[in-house]
Amino acid sequence: MESPRRLDISLAALQRQDPYINNIVDVASQVALYTYNNRANEWEKTEVEGTLFIYTRLASPRHGFTIMNRLNMENLTEPITKDLDFQLQDPFLLYRNARCKENHKQTHKLLMCY
Repeated sequence: MESPRRLDISLAALQRQDPYINNIVDVASQVALYTYNNRANEWEKTEVEGTLFIYTRLASPRHGFTIMNRLNMENLTEPITKDLDFQLQDPFLLYRNARCKENHKQTHKLLMCY
C-alpha cells in the first residue's frame, strides 16, 4: 500500500476527474489493459497502462476504479456496478462491462504487477 501522503496526492488527482470520489480502497502500482480480439482470437495490448486505483464514491455508483494512464492522457475509468463481471485468472483479472455484453464486444484483461 502507498504511504498516506502519496494516497492524499493520488486522491486529490482522482477528485479532479470525479469530485464524488472520497476514499481510495486499494492500489496496484502497475497494470496494463488488454482487450480480446474475437476475429484474431487473441489478446491485444491497449494504450492504457499505469496505476490502478479502486475507490469509493459519495454518489451512485458507490464504487469504481481508474487506471491513471502513463502512456497518454486517456485514463480508463469504470464504475463498479452489478453489470460488471469479473473473473480472476492469476495474474490476470478479466472483466466485462455492460457495453461489452450488450454489443457482444471484447472482454478486457488487466495484467497486474504489485
